[in-house]
Amino acid sequence: MPRMRAVDAAVAILAKEGATEAFGLPGAAINPFYDAMRQHGGIHHVLARHVEGASHMADGYSRAARGNIGICIGTSGPAGTDMITGLYAAWADSIPMLCITGQAPVAKLDKEDFQAVDIASIAAPVTKLAKTVLEASQVPGVFQRAFQLMRSGRPGPVLIDLPIDVQMTEIEFDPETYEPLTVERPQATREQVAKALDMLLAAERPLIVAGGGIVNAGAEAELVGLAEILGVPVVPTLMGWGAIPDDHPLAAGMVGIQTSHRYGNATFLESDFVLGVGNRWANRHTGGLKTYTEGRTFVHVDIEPTQIGRVFAPDYGVVSDAGAFLRTALGLVAERKAAGTLPDWSAWAASAQERKGKLQRKTHFTEVPIKPQRVYEEMNKAFGRDTVYVTTIGLSQIAGAQLLHTYNPRHWINAGQAGPLGWTGPAALGVSRALPDGEVVALSGDYDFQFMLEELAVGAQHHLPYVHVVVNNAYLGLIRQSQRAFDMDFHVSLAFDNINMGREDGEPEGYGVDHVKVAEALGCKAIRVTDPEDLGAAFAKAQAMTAELRVPVVVEVILERVTNIAMGAELNGVNEFEDLAISAEDSPTAIALLD
Repeated sequence: MPRMRAVDAAVAILAKEGATEAFGLPGAAINPFYDAMRQHGGIHHVLARHVEGASHMADGYSRAARGNIGICIGTSGPAGTDMITGLYAAWADSIPMLCITGQAPVAKLDKEDFQAVDIASIAAPVTKLAKTVLEASQVPGVFQRAFQLMRSGRPGPVLIDLPIDVQMTEIEFDPETYEPLTVERPQATREQVAKALDMLLAAERPLIVAGGGIVNAGAEAELVGLAEILGVPVVPTLMGWGAIPDDHPLAAGMVGIQTSHRYGNATFLESDFVLGVGNRWANRHTGGLKTYTEGRTFVHVDIEPTQIGRVFAPDYGVVSDAGAFLRTALGLVAERKAAGTLPDWSAWAASAQERKGKLQRKTHFTEVPIKPQRVYEEMNKAFGRDTVYVTTIGLSQIAGAQLLHTYNPRHWINAGQAGPLGWTGPAALGVSRALPDGEVVALSGDYDFQFMLEELAVGAQHHLPYVHVVVNNAYLGLIRQSQRAFDMDFHVSLAFDNINMGREDGEPEGYGVDHVKVAEALGCKAIRVTDPEDLGAAFAKAQAMTAELRVPVVVEVILERVTNIAMGAELNGVNEFEDLAISAEDSPTAIALLD
């Protein structure tokens, strides 16, 4: 039996499991692991500037790279605690990610040694497994179990903490005979699927809510196929956006109190039956539960048993992998179609399409400073169907989800439940690493952008190109809007008179940070736009520069300071703030949906 250090066995397992993309920072307690990666040569590593940034890069990579798992590496002290926000973001959105930390020697644990912290206990609430390995011979088994857990059931992250002496201890391990453990995913029985379908077939105005579990299962084709055979409209959740193309005749729009479409909410409120597959009834999707559930029958299908009935009790619940459920449903529906027993929902589907044509939001504004809606109109024109958008939280994300379009799964990459500020930039770097030939476009407000802008240097150093659209109103816009309920505007303004700005042509006074100079100082390129008529040219120039220079390119758009974006507390009470109900023919962002 071959003998090797425990870290050499761990790195060999990473390669066997296909997890070969790492993001992190070396340190004294994790240096043996880095030495093992160096000697193995099969693990690609990106050096981050901050460990939280590294965790978001690994998260972004996992979201974009279907089937592959990003790795975050650092020490277990402050580096490990820096990873917690990244672990939370991945755990909240069911994203597999492996964090590996280097710990003080076993003999020094619980002795307040330098940078020794019980990182496993800290990480436990936001991981599927968090373990400090005390015996070197257990390292292969812990890594093997970690990969099985990350991929089984509801996916999620794992943290493995390795004391430095455990890393360097020699063990017996044969990489050639290593095999991954079987991934465990519950599957609905034929009888369960038949009952769910019987309930759907009894409805007059049914909808399918498509959640992120469908994307995790790679079952987008099955979803579209089932919808097409039935002729039933589909509502994607924010995490499931792209599972059905926005311009598909059965795509009914997103539902919710923030990231939603007017036509999506209107169609949902007309429905009488909802089949939710791979979704978790997030509150930004449902709004008030009485409005959401009243008058409707619900069937909920989810891979995680504790999700059934967690938010509200469905009329019928099925614990199943989304792909397994949809594949069985396709077979049963095909049988019923052949027997001529399927209802005709064509009028219902047509009414959803009619609402898509009538209930749009205005985007074509010509004012200076620029209104944010115009930015998304121009983004729809500039960036193609295969664009991968990356964003996290704020008015920029909410307006982007309302006005941009997504046509493919994993092309809207969003830290949905956790929504940590600063996530967008490093996540976009991870996405760029996963999709080196893809068109990656990040979307941030100025505050999100400022949180971790040092990671732009990572993109410059490692040639990870993407376009970063920064809509700058020098405000914490979402918090400012929510403070309206308190009749205040308190500590949410980022504006100040920067002594280095306002003296050159095109530099706006009073907007604070000079994002162009910051981006350029970090080795990237940047463009500032103050006139809406220049947006298209700026996006085209940014696309050309990313292709030529292979670095991030920032497009900073100077917005009007205050714009209230549509949202509310109930599906039937979303405040549009002004009359923006227009037809598709008057909305350049909507015409493509109906062609």
